[in-house]
Amino acid sequence: MIGIGYEGLSGDQLVASLKAEGIEVLVDVRLTPLSRKPGLSKRALSAALTAAGIRYVHDRRLGNPKENRSAYADAASEDGVAARARYRELISGGEGADAVRELAALAEEHAVAVLCFEADQTHCHREQVIAAVKEVVTSVLV
Repeated sequence: MIGIGYEGLSGDQLVASLKAEGIEVLVDVRLTPLSRKPGLSKRALSAALTAAGIRYVHDRRLGNPKENRSAYADAASEDGVAARARYRELISGGEGADAVRELAALAEEHAVAVLCFEADQTHCHREQVIAAVKEVVTSVLV
């Protein structure tokens, strides 16, 4: 499983990158899968991926709430640490935990990429999604 951000990419560049990585399923973890960039909103992206032989899945349960985003990018700040803790809590229980387990199961059978906006994964919640999936896989193996 890899993480990918579309910041600085066109829709065609994103699809080409996913094809080059051998990705079979793209899981979009944006809360609201909209973009001002042509080809990167849910409907257009899904169509482009389908045409390229890549399955598109949007899972809003793994989205980072709007009110939690502004501080998230600065992991070293007090607000950033708090934003990451809030998101970790969100995906540790209820629907968020269900979504993580489902993503782990999907990743066991397919080459999966997790998508959000930020190019630098350390500034994006998808980093925590991928870490949570790895924890689920590790706990199953132990």
